[in-house]
Amino acid sequence: MTLVKICGVNDAAGFDAAVAAGADLLGFVFYPPSPRAVTPAVAAGLSARAEGGPLRTGLFVDPEDALIEAVLAAVRLDLIQLHGAEDPARVAAIKARFGLPVMKALGIATPGDLAALADFAPVTDRFLLDAKPPPGATLPGGNAAPFDWRLTAGRVIPRPWLLAGGLTPESVAEALRQSGAPGVDVSSGVEKARGVKDPARIAAFVAAARGG
Repeated sequence: MTLVKICGVNDAAGFDAAVAAGADLLGFVFYPPSPRAVTPAVAAGLSARAEGGPLRTGLFVDPEDALIEAVLAAVRLDLIQLHGAEDPARVAAIKARFGLPVMKALGIATPGDLAALADFAPVTDRFLLDAKPPPGATLPGGNAAPFDWRLTAGRVIPRPWLLAGGLTPESVAEALRQSGAPGVDVSSGVEKARGVKDPARIAAFVAAARGG
C-alpha cells in the first residue's frame, strides 16, 4: 500500500483529518519562516489529540542541536526530517545524538541531482525526493512545484523513499504511475489557503494515492 505523509500540519482540523484519513506519517514543521511552522508546545498539543496513528515527523532546516533538543523535550517524534543543506556527516551526527531515524530531503531537478543518493544512503533511513525550489523561493519545500516524475522511474533508490513537490489529489495517482514511488508527501497541495490545511483535500489525497 502506498505510504502517505501529510506535512505542515499546524491546527486541530488538519491533524484530525490526517488521522481520520489513515495517513502513515504526519509532519510538524519546526522552521519559523514557513507559514506552516509550529512551536514545540503547539506540536505537543496537536499530537496529544490521538494516541498512535501516523508517525510523528519533525521537519528541520539546518537545525542546531539545541532546537532539536527543545522539540524533543516537548513532543515525541518518531522521525527527524532534514530539509536543509545538511551534509552526510551532519545527518550521521544528528542520528547518533538523538537516536531517531532520519529522513533526508534532496532537491531534484535533473538526473544528476540523484547522484547524492549514494552519499547519503549510509547515514539516512529514508529519502524525501522533492522538487528543487524555483528561482526566488524562500522555502526549501512546500512551493507547489513538481519535478519530472520520470526521473525516478525504474531507478533503484537505496533506501525507502517518498515523492514530494507539487502533488495534489488530482495529480498524485499519475505521479505515482510515472515515478514508481512507494510513497508520497504533500503539504501545499492539500491546503485551502497558504499554510491552512483543508480536511476534504486531505481525505481526497489519501484516497487518490491509494487508488480509492
